[in-house]
Amino acid sequence: MSDTVQASPLAMPKIRKITADQPWRWLSAGWKDLWRAPTVSLSYGLLFAVGGYVLTAFIWVAEIFSLVLPMMAGFMLIAPILSVGLYDASRRIEDGRPVTLGSALTAWRANTSQIALMGLVLMLFLLAWLRFATLIFALFFGSSPPRPEPLFLLDVFASSSSLPFLAVGSAIGGVLAAAVFAISAVSIPLLLDRNVNVIMAIAASFEAVRQNFWPMALWAWLIAMFIGAGLVSAYLGLIVTLPLIGHATWYAYRDLIQWED
Repeated sequence: MSDTVQASPLAMPKIRKITADQPWRWLSAGWKDLWRAPTVSLSYGLLFAVGGYVLTAFIWVAEIFSLVLPMMAGFMLIAPILSVGLYDASRRIEDGRPVTLGSALTAWRANTSQIALMGLVLMLFLLAWLRFATLIFALFFGSSPPRPEPLFLLDVFASSSSLPFLAVGSAIGGVLAAAVFAISAVSIPLLLDRNVNVIMAIAASFEAVRQNFWPMALWAWLIAMFIGAGLVSAYLGLIVTLPLIGHATWYAYRDLIQWED
């Protein structure tokens, strides 16, 4: 197979029904791919761990501590588009082709315009989340400007407003995260693999989630747990958990989407 995407008919692909244990198989396959191409996989994870430190340093210097938690949660919204290179690495492993860091970092060129458009969609979700998070913070803590770290964390977690603040924020963030998961569960691997537009890819992803609701709910929970663990471990865990989920997502796509050819 060449590096370019395959041409596909305008008809929607067939959605396969999966079993409840399938997400665990995706993790197993992703783990194997991580160690089949460890240099690429771990370098990819390290790149995003370093990015997390850079962003945290910026927030610290700019003293905008109220964005710490929203940005950590917001990473979940854009992680699917950041993992294009990992999907490509698993595709190359599956095809028996060599995997290089260069091929992973330039994988988006297989379907440039549509992958970029999908990235724009996810970025709009991220901006919406940051706006909601700012408004929620102002609603609960507007009369008390954020104090320097670590006193800011005391304001958030130890004040009388902390529980309703976290509840409202989690509810709104959960709705946005669920929407992003539904439209991106397999859409970006599909755009990488086939010459389709972003509307078809989003529709196929949504339908795959709808027809396999409970297994995909488990998959969403596993993604949140692994990426969340990577974030709360001072980003170090992302070196392993991000490529693990990225590789596994390719196998989710392969199991859920079936083309006639």
